[in-house]
Amino acid sequence: MQITNTILMIRPVAFRMNEQTAVNNYFQEDLAIKNDMINKMAQKEFDDFVEVLRQNGVTVIVIEDRVETDTPDSIFPNNWVSFHDSGTVVVYPMFAENRRKERREDVFDVLEEQGFRIDNIIDYTAAEEEGVFLEGTGSILKDRINQKAYCALSERAHEELFIEFCEDFDCFPVIFTANQTVNGERLPIYHTNVMMAMAETFAVICTATIDDKKERKNVVEHLKKNGKEVITITEQQMHCFAGNMLQVIGADDQRLMVMSSTAYHSLRKDQIAAIEKHCKIVHSSLDTIETCGGGSARCMMAEVFLPKA
Repeated sequence: MQITNTILMIRPVAFRMNEQTAVNNYFQEDLAIKNDMINKMAQKEFDDFVEVLRQNGVTVIVIEDRVETDTPDSIFPNNWVSFHDSGTVVVYPMFAENRRKERREDVFDVLEEQGFRIDNIIDYTAAEEEGVFLEGTGSILKDRINQKAYCALSERAHEELFIEFCEDFDCFPVIFTANQTVNGERLPIYHTNVMMAMAETFAVICTATIDDKKERKNVVEHLKKNGKEVITITEQQMHCFAGNMLQVIGADDQRLMVMSSTAYHSLRKDQIAAIEKHCKIVHSSLDTIETCGGGSARCMMAEVFLPKA
C-alpha cells in the first residue's frame, strides 16, 4: 500500500532552532524568545496536531524525547528511520552530528510492544564516516505502488547511497536537483519532501524548483505515466510548507491529506478542490515548529508499514 493508518511521532523536550541544520535548511528562522518558551509552544502545537490526527481516526504512537540527549530536531523522526511492510526497518545517515543522537533502539521495542513485527534492520549509518548522507523519507519519496523512488539531490541526499537504497528495495530511481533562491543564488533544497508530496492517485509538487528542464519533464512524465494527477504549487507556497504534506488513512478507511494550517491557507481554491477530489484535507497550526525547525507536518510523521506479529 502507498499509505498507512499508523504514525510514529516524537514529542519534543528540547525543541529550538538547530544551528547545525540551519547551514543548509533555508526554511529555518530564529525567534527572539527563550528556548524554553519555544519548546513549550512546540509541545502545544505537537499535542494539538496529535489530537487532530486521532480525532480523524489515525493511529498515532507518541514517544517522549529524552532531555539528556539534547536533540532539538527529534520532532522530525522520519529523517532517521523508516518502517516497511516487509518487516524491515531502515536507519539512515544524518548530515548534522547532533541529529545522530535521535536514533533510538527503544523506539523499536515500543513498536514490538504495540504488536508490530521487526524481522530485519538495514543500517546505512556507516556512510556518515565518509560524509555521505540520506535522510530517510525527507530525502526519499517512494511511489510504493509503482516501485519508484524520487530524490532531489543535496548535501543531505547523496546519489550513490540513494541508488544503493533503490537496489536494496527494488525501486526505480528518479533523480533530480531542486533549488530555491537564497540571497539571489539558486541553492539545493535540503529535503525532497518540502517540494513534493506523493499520494495514492496524485502528487503535489513545486516543479519550478527543478531548474533543469529535462529533469523537470522526466519527473512529471514518471508521475503521469503512473496515473498520478500532478498538482503544482508555487515556490512561495512551498515556503509555506505546501509541499510538506502526507496522505494517511483515517477512520472507516477514509483518505486524509495532512498538512499545516500555514500550508492550507497558502493554497488557492482550485488547488484545494484538486486535492479534495481525492481525499479530505486535515490541517493544524504548526507555526513555531515550522519557523524554528524548518520542517512541517510531513516531517513530524514516521509512517509505520510494519506487519502485525
